[in-house]
Amino acid sequence: MTGLVLARAHVEILCFFRERDAVVFTFAMPLVLLLLLGTMFDGVYPGSDVTSTQYLVPSMVAAGVASTTFVNLGVGIATDREDGTLKRLRAVPMPRSAYFLGKVILVIVASLAEAVLILGAGVLLFGLDLPAEPGRWLTFAWVFLLGAAGCAFLGIAASGLARSARSAAAVMNLPYIVLAFVSGIFVTPVRSIPEPLLQLASLFPLKWMAQGFRSVFLPDTILSQEVVASWEHGRTAAVLAAWCIGGLVLCLATFRWRGRRER
Repeated sequence: MTGLVLARAHVEILCFFRERDAVVFTFAMPLVLLLLLGTMFDGVYPGSDVTSTQYLVPSMVAAGVASTTFVNLGVGIATDREDGTLKRLRAVPMPRSAYFLGKVILVIVASLAEAVLILGAGVLLFGLDLPAEPGRWLTFAWVFLLGAAGCAFLGIAASGLARSARSAAAVMNLPYIVLAFVSGIFVTPVRSIPEPLLQLASLFPLKWMAQGFRSVFLPDTILSQEVVASWEHGRTAAVLAAWCIGGLVLCLATFRWRGRRER
């Protein structure tokens, strides 16, 4: 089983990186947004030496992970469903779970590469300091893995909402953009967001991913700009783990191997 999963992941990774336009768009979009937003915001937060541009970097890492795992994965599966890839895979002696796990490994690899690029831009262009403490990198690891897995399962489940591959991008991007705004990805600081929108964002993994990444790359002096004066690691882990389990259940319950237009 493990060999089949790794073989499927290898195929998925090769197919992804051969599509140069998809690779460029996937990696460039969060970087371009970071550069644009970095030119719009300026200043240092009171009581801290963190600038508004540095505050944006960890949030954009979370946005990049969510975009790659949720949006790109959902669009990719909708395309596989329409072009007959899923139908052909059902006819080969391969567990269906190998297809899903291969996709998840692909988006985790792509998301990690994207995170490296965003953090590199943050260090080179905005003076972000990378942490030296191993504990902070351990926090990065579990936030990244739980967040990427949860968003990936949600992307797989949401792929069935699109009636065709053409409509998949619109279907997947709408909830992503809404959650990005209410989760404080494009707004600094997070506590400036109205309370009802913050409560909505707290129900989904993107807000907790961004908060977890900020706890890794920003000093505790910036907590005055957060919703509460704590990084809430326990709650972050619980919410992200719940979405991993809930997303998997939702994925298994709603996934369709055939398109809506097929009988």
